[in-house]
Amino acid sequence: MDDSSEDDSSESFGPNRQREVYASGMLADQTPDLPTSPERLAELAREELPPEAHTYVAGSAGEESTKDENRRAFDRWRIVPRMLRDVEERDLSVELFGRELPVPVLLAPVGVQSIIHEDGELAAARAAADLDVPLVLSSASSETMEDVADKLGDTLGWFQLYWSADRDVTASFLRRAEEAGYEAVVVTLDTPMMGWRERDVEHAYLPFLDGEGVANYLSDPAFRDSLDASPEEDETGALWRFTEIFSDPSLTWDDLGFLREHTDLPIVLKGILHPDDASEAVERGVDGIVVSNHGGRQVDGAIGALDALPGVVDEVGDEVPVLFDSGIRRGADALRAIALGADAVMLGRPYIYGLAVAGADGVREVLRNFLADLDLTLALSGHASFEEIDRSVLVETDGTQAGE
Repeated sequence: MDDSSEDDSSESFGPNRQREVYASGMLADQTPDLPTSPERLAELAREELPPEAHTYVAGSAGEESTKDENRRAFDRWRIVPRMLRDVEERDLSVELFGRELPVPVLLAPVGVQSIIHEDGELAAARAAADLDVPLVLSSASSETMEDVADKLGDTLGWFQLYWSADRDVTASFLRRAEEAGYEAVVVTLDTPMMGWRERDVEHAYLPFLDGEGVANYLSDPAFRDSLDASPEEDETGALWRFTEIFSDPSLTWDDLGFLREHTDLPIVLKGILHPDDASEAVERGVDGIVVSNHGGRQVDGAIGALDALPGVVDEVGDEVPVLFDSGIRRGADALRAIALGADAVMLGRPYIYGLAVAGADGVREVLRNFLADLDLTLALSGHASFEEIDRSVLVETDGTQAGE
């Protein structure tokens, strides 16, 4: 299905998408290429992927209770629609760090996309650029940050940093990201080491040791200088060096000054769940926060990310922007997170499943469906912009569904 001629202006995401789909079905007997349900899409992706690759994306820490809790947390908040309000024209835009985003949605940083599709992050970047949806690129990408930036063009890109134990590599990544045109650095805090992911351990699968997800490292001058031989001469040695310096469990709040010394970009801390950590981040002068539990991939039994959001927002007030990820699947999820104080949300696994099934076209279709859902949910709840959204549009429940 060719989407290039569609008008995806912010006031018509939902109706445009509906008209296109229904017209194709009724006039040409053509149904959407991908399932609209995130759950069915995930199942289709599982069928498409090798078991170890699917496990790497879909799996989480331990018995995966945190991933499940992320979804249950949304059920504890219900939207209360309001009637007879003018919602004919809608504005989905938000502002972050002086830049207007057309929608309050960014593609979350997901590494090692080459195990999902041969075009990896380049395909995701093409789809993001087609729809002008911002993308956050992982340090552990299968394509270099420079090549992905080229695909993004004028579309907003942020760079996610895994803070290396080799300070020279960290400084080099920051410099390269700035030179490549990324407009913020998202520092993931919750991965000083990888969580115990039972399904990955059972497969004995770590894609980095197969040379996947290390493009930024193998191309980095500081990383290459730390090797006894070049990656071209000794790939195994380079990959083991990567595992040695990938993260730094010795980091403390006092180390944040190192980042500021090496970049002028806004610094956003990802992985904040406790209000005291949010307060500390603001006191240390960071520019933004992402409330996240890494999609449940790090600490089994951790708090649902949405449950943490109100406390973090209350703690920081208007001091810095607060973003949210972990568990976003549909437009109603994004609206609830924004109502609880998030300035924008990050979409993760759903777009990766779209990538698995249909490459850039799959990512594009997932995004178009998600934005249509978000637009319609905003309008049908009685609001025309996200400036109108706050906690008053929600009621808190015990999360129990009828019949349970």
